[in-house]
Amino acid sequence: MAHVDYFFATVSPYTYLAGTRLEQIAARHGATISYKPLDVLALFDRTGGIRPAQRHESRKEYRLQELRRQARKADLPLNLQPQFWPTNPAPSSYAIIAAAKAGGGDLAGLVHAFTRACWAEERNIAEDEVVKEVLAAHGFDPKLADTGMFMAADVYANNLEEAVSRGVFGAPFYIVGEERFWGQDRLDDLDLYLSGKL
Repeated sequence: MAHVDYFFATVSPYTYLAGTRLEQIAARHGATISYKPLDVLALFDRTGGIRPAQRHESRKEYRLQELRRQARKADLPLNLQPQFWPTNPAPSSYAIIAAAKAGGGDLAGLVHAFTRACWAEERNIAEDEVVKEVLAAHGFDPKLADTGMFMAADVYANNLEEAVSRGVFGAPFYIVGEERFWGQDRLDDLDLYLSGKL
């Protein structure tokens, strides 16, 4: 059985634009998924990337065009300049880690809901109230936002270290064995790889 290590950031617009396509692909191929939220800005710093705010104007302009096009292709609403971005990704990431450990809810839905809250719903995913509402809406105990923090903080830090050591340099990033796929626009390639065609 194939296994996908899924490195992502709750504040990444491209993670949002991935939607739940990874889960659909995994279901088709009987693959399992490990969800590994990380601090994508720290990842950029560690792997030679440039934070969005520090990029050349031409790169900033292209990014906005690309986000608009990709959102249309994915048929997802997207605010190119959300009110609460950038924001602290740690609270939502900790919630995902705690929820994964607790089980019993819709983890894929939870991940997508946090990114959608940031990029389409003008909600601040760093706020405790928002985190708890999203947890509850996806079948998890909202108290996980409080009780799972210390464990989740360690896992969150370890996810970054693992990502750097395994060649991850952006989000979303998918790894199957030694094969790496960067970006939501490589999900079709991941699908082909899992089917043995690539």
